[in-house]
Amino acid sequence: MTLRLAMWSGPRNISTAMMRAWENRADCAVIDEPFYACYLAESGANHPCREAVMQSQPIHRSEVISGLVSDEPAPIYYQKHMTHHMPADCDLSWAVAMHHVFLIRDPAAVIASYLNKMPTVTADDIGIVRQWELYHTITELTGKSPTVIDSADVLSAPAAVLSKLCAALDVPWQEREMITWPAGPRISDGVWAQHWYQSVWASTGFSAPTAQAKNLSGAAQSLAQNMRPYYQALAINRLTANESLV
Repeated sequence: MTLRLAMWSGPRNISTAMMRAWENRADCAVIDEPFYACYLAESGANHPCREAVMQSQPIHRSEVISGLVSDEPAPIYYQKHMTHHMPADCDLSWAVAMHHVFLIRDPAAVIASYLNKMPTVTADDIGIVRQWELYHTITELTGKSPTVIDSADVLSAPAAVLSKLCAALDVPWQEREMITWPAGPRISDGVWAQHWYQSVWASTGFSAPTAQAKNLSGAAQSLAQNMRPYYQALAINRLTANESLV
């Protein structure tokens, strides 16, 4: 039986590096942001590669959901999801078929990284509030609190945190495969990769953690402060390198 793993994060959250770690396993297939075209079609958002994204994926959520719950490309089916792609009124009944993990990151670091790629940023763009909402919605739907991991913890101790994550998901831990990977693009990368994935394309593993962004000011700084309570509410539940699963 296929384990369907839904990884929920916002943008600029080491989500693509995490996808690399799982795809590097021989027993895992991945899908990259399958609701992106739906989100663009519904919201009208003017994102880089907008037309290419909409031509590359289904724009109807029912079609996307059908594949997520029925396709069996490998024993583990890793699904990289962006929280801001999921509007408040969307159907989440399919979530009961998944194992859920929430990948979080300090808002200041998210915002600083986002502004390296886009001219402006809003709360909706980075999906932190939506991530908090989805955590509670999925908990109610499934009757189980999803696992939470923090990007900073992963970067500080990737083997320790990811081995605990594998244990929580009851899948074998594969250190060599999940800690390093070949540089370059993958066929599985979305067509938007040319704009967003340059650093991952150059990588061969998780990079060392960097100091939290200190150069935010004005609206960006205010946004980070406003997002911090939602991040902290999730962070208190995070799986850490030293945490016992017993």
